[in-house]
This record gives sequence, C-alpha cells and structure tokens, in this order.
Amino acid sequence: MLLLGIILFGMVIGAGAQLLLGASTRGINWPMAFASGLAGSFVGGLLISLLSGDGLALRPSGIIGSLVGALLVTAGWQWWQRRSTT
Repeated sequence: MLLLGIILFGMVIGAGAQLLLGASTRGINWPMAFASGLAGSFVGGLLISLLSGDGLALRPSGIIGSLVGALLVTAGWQWWQRRSTT
C-alpha cells in the first residue's frame, strides 16, 4: 500500500510540475509525470528533508523539495526534447 501511495504522490507532483511549466495547453504527459515525479521526489524531497533536519517523515519541506526536484527534472527533460528536435 505504501508503494502505491508513493507512485500516486509522484505522479501528482510530476503533473503539478508540468502544469507549472505550461503543459496545460499540450496536456499532461503521464509517463513523464511519473518519471519526473518519482525522480524529483527522491532527489529533491529526500535532500531537502535531510538538510532541514526533518528526517524521513512527511513534512512540508519534503513536499516542497519534491515539487522543486520534479520541476528541475521536467524542465531538463523539456529542454532536452527541444534541443534534440531542432
């Protein structure tokens, strides 16, 4: 059940990152939302939680770190796609 919660949380964070970067006109790319949400949550959420001293508990710092990490992963992926198509 925890694994399902982590996957769903990652997808929501990844979709939120795409919406913040302007994907509402193109729609949400769910495989990218899944990948960027999980990678961003792992890197950003874990790093910010540990640096702020919250540990591995679910705190606002971890959620914010997850969103920032997903934003960075999504922006990097979109940049890479634009670069490779031109």
